[in-house]
Amino acid sequence: MDALATPSAHAGMVIIGAGHCGGRAALALRNLGWTGAITVIGDEPLAPYERPPLSKSVLSGETGMDAMQLAAVDAWHEAGVTLRLGCRVNAIDRAARSITLDDGGTIAYRSLLLATGGAARTLSIPGAQHPRVLSLRTHADALALRDHLRPGARVVLVGGGFIGLEVAASAREAGCDVELVEGAPRLLGRAVPESVASLVQALHQARGTRIRCGAQPVEIVQRDDGRLALLLADGSTLVADVIVAGIGMAPRLELARACGLDVEHGIVVDRHLQTSDAAIFAAGDVCQFPSSLSGLAMRQETWHNAETQACVAAANMLGAASAYGESPWFWSDQYDHTLQVSGEPALAASCVSRVPGEGALLLFFLGRDGVLVGASGFGPASVVTRDLKIMRKLVEGRVRLDPAVLADAAQPLKKLLSMMKEAA
Repeated sequence: MDALATPSAHAGMVIIGAGHCGGRAALALRNLGWTGAITVIGDEPLAPYERPPLSKSVLSGETGMDAMQLAAVDAWHEAGVTLRLGCRVNAIDRAARSITLDDGGTIAYRSLLLATGGAARTLSIPGAQHPRVLSLRTHADALALRDHLRPGARVVLVGGGFIGLEVAASAREAGCDVELVEGAPRLLGRAVPESVASLVQALHQARGTRIRCGAQPVEIVQRDDGRLALLLADGSTLVADVIVAGIGMAPRLELARACGLDVEHGIVVDRHLQTSDAAIFAAGDVCQFPSSLSGLAMRQETWHNAETQACVAAANMLGAASAYGESPWFWSDQYDHTLQVSGEPALAASCVSRVPGEGALLLFFLGRDGVLVGASGFGPASVVTRDLKIMRKLVEGRVRLDPAVLADAAQPLKKLLSMMKEAA
């Protein structure tokens, strides 16, 4: 890490990124006792909000912005947090410990947090710039897409990951005709085992979504009737009123790279979320950090990661030396079903399955020493929610478990949790 230069006496805490992570860090700084200036800069015109509802209840119209915001507009003012919204940072001057805004203004910092998140990846095929080829990353994106989700509308989704599947569920519930295209041989290829993915696919097909895997889009054209045609590599054509690209996000690394910070798949940080510059921290979707389980470098695009890293980064900006030790955790709600992944299943030497009910599956991932290193599950929320919560706690406890007990659905997982607590 670079040597920490003496900050200006008037320098405050500056956060680039006014999303969930940046907003939570600002509130944490105040709660931890910082009385100086806090400035949060974001390119969206909205105060910090949480993103999970965008692909679900925002599309249905059930959730408004008030329910998504981390704090009411007045609360930011009362907390003494300056929000610079609809504003971009052009450069970071590490030597001067200041940032330059797109309006030419500069702000000095004592400590700087990069919570720049990411941008939705877009299709790179001819015709992809058509105004009815949409993506979903911001609240504005969700409102634009919602306008197209009318009964009978034909919606084509490109991408069989979590965003694509969640939007597919929301579109079907709105009465749309939905078809989903995935280039890989199956859905959720990098996220869950095939046994879970097959249940997810069966659910969506049972609810009326047509799914094509191993299908490669090559061009989008507008037809004479105003609809869009998505041409596939096999020569077939899908007709749509709107096409949604759900092909992931790209972390915003430009500022970090331009100012000379270490950057790989994300902004590289240590276990304290500190970058290669001791005055600069990074957290949330954009940072690459060492796993608390394996020590391997990882980047997590999850609500849990944004929420928990924000608080650790805030403490360390104030001089603490807190290590980020949270276990990964992710969820996705689709229709009345839920999917969760906790820990690091990729570390497993073996996997144990449990079937708690029809259409449900729980998977336990064990290391070579029999210690639970990860878990995942899918099924009706009414069937699996309690077990998934217990599984997450078992993963966090890093306990050694009997595979036979894990596989037996007649053996309550709650008993294993009680045994873990007694052992502790």
